Amino acid sequence: MNNFKTALVWLAGISLLIQVAVAALPFDWFSDDKMPTLAPMLDQSKPAVVNIATRSNVRIQDNPLLDDPFFRRFFNIPEQQPRHRTKQSLGSGVIFDAKQGLVLTNNHVIHRADEITVSLTDGRSFQAEVIGSDPATDVALIKIPAEQLTALPLADSDKLRVGDFVVAIGNPFGLGQTVTSGIVSALGRSGLGIEGYENFIQTDASINPGNSGGALVNLRGELVGINTAIFSPGQKSGNIGIGFAIPSNMVKQITEQLIEYGEVRRAHLGVQMQDISPELANAFNLKAEHGAVVTRVLQDSAADKAGLQVGDVITAIDGDKLLSADSLRNTIGLLLVGQTIELDILREGKVKTLKAIVKETKKQIAQGAVHPKLAGATFGDLEQSSPYYGKLDGVVVYSVKRESPAWNAGLRTNDIITSANKLPIKTLDDFKPLAHNGKQLLLNLTRNGRAMFLLLR
Repeated sequence: MNNFKTALVWLAGISLLIQVAVAALPFDWFSDDKMPTLAPMLDQSKPAVVNIATRSNVRIQDNPLLDDPFFRRFFNIPEQQPRHRTKQSLGSGVIFDAKQGLVLTNNHVIHRADEITVSLTDGRSFQAEVIGSDPATDVALIKIPAEQLTALPLADSDKLRVGDFVVAIGNPFGLGQTVTSGIVSALGRSGLGIEGYENFIQTDASINPGNSGGALVNLRGELVGINTAIFSPGQKSGNIGIGFAIPSNMVKQITEQLIEYGEVRRAHLGVQMQDISPELANAFNLKAEHGAVVTRVLQDSAADKAGLQVGDVITAIDGDKLLSADSLRNTIGLLLVGQTIELDILREGKVKTLKAIVKETKKQIAQGAVHPKLAGATFGDLEQSSPYYGKLDGVVVYSVKRESPAWNAGLRTNDIITSANKLPIKTLDDFKPLAHNGKQLLLNLTRNGRAMFLLLR
């Protein structure tokens, strides 16, 4: 009898907790017929998620030898007119600022697009202009000339926990706006090789092709992330329950710089590092179980001036613990240029704190006496975030203004120039003397993993 009474007390307590939890929700959890539903929350959130269609004129790549003037002259081959084809793609976006008409999406959704069309849930469509993009985090910001928009409020993604319910809203496979639900499966996913700076939210809410750039929201209808990628072994195109979203806090930091500068002015510490391991800890006689080991300090960098040395283990930045070298790179890459930070390090078993002022990555904007066909492009050395870092020598094209001479000549963002006039290029300093002249310039490029020639004259 006592067990029966105890069970009744437990049931009553659980019932009360459920009622309190439901009452705390910011929307009516139950429909008119008393069935649980997410519909009221989605009615408020779905108008803030848009469909994005892009159109690009893609140059058909001919044999690279046909771009070599010596080869054409030797075989008496006339100059070839470039051939193009039209490429279309679909994605999603999230209205970030209703008054300004600002829409968040993925960089890969609008990358190299000549025309971007944004369609709203109320049937309206607008041509969008690009405010800025950041390939390293796959975040882009576009603007539409629309009024009476609905924006999603941003949640604090640092407060997310594994097991929290989330909903993905997007345009999978071009079917139209679709909603899927799930939970947060993991947090802080990095080292996946998807983007240069990774700190993904992992979710089992279905994210499929076309969902990219769409919203991941919590049960309050707040934006917790931008859906960006799926894990699909064996090159399968469907979702298997492992999707990734960029956290809203990271998106907010990136967006603030895109609004102000049109790009991310990424801070640079000036070190190369690797994860601490039990073997390395024993070799250096350290007790650290987390952090990043400094393997190289670049001369005259922020790290060099702060006093960092090879073999130091960085365990925290501004008091926040670092779990790995990836977390260190992510933290530094999202700081503001010129910001002063405190580094907690272990050196020969002793705890030290150093102060560093992070600098901007070295870049050069082509202007002045530069080759006329390079005007409008921004160049720089390979960053550690690049998948080609340590594998390829060359200069990166960081940005190209649309309709500029560089754009019309065929240069595109993320091209890597490996040689100019058949001379190998390793750094920006190698490229400068060749770029600042008006003579013919034969560039050897790597674009999306493929080599090609580009003749500027």
